Amino acid sequence: MATAAEIEEALQDYVQRCNANERLRKMLRNWTRVVHFRCTDTPDAFTMRIVDGEIVETKTGADGTPDLVISADSEDFANMFWGDLNPAAKYASGEIQVKGAQEDVFRVDAMAALIWVD
Repeated sequence: MATAAEIEEALQDYVQRCNANERLRKMLRNWTRVVHFRCTDTPDAFTMRIVDGEIVETKTGADGTPDLVISADSEDFANMFWGDLNPAAKYASGEIQVKGAQEDVFRVDAMAALIWVD
């Protein structure tokens, strides 16, 4: 089980990698969303705000009305944000769940494909 502090640290690293990835930023241009990450094994949650393809804010807790809700256990979130876990297999098996509009789910899939290139 990962602590909230470990997930937050990993999330900050993820934000830096996403915002530095020009290909990803270009793909997400004009995409503005609020994403909630909810841990299934702890009460922890995190909010990410994306404005025109740039992650402009993250915070602890579920803040605002989400466009997407991604649920997973705390260890999977930490490993995913650090880049140690490609979420595709966990998503396919149902261990990571994504709820939102189909177009937004496709964009999250594309984010994973560009960030976690094997």
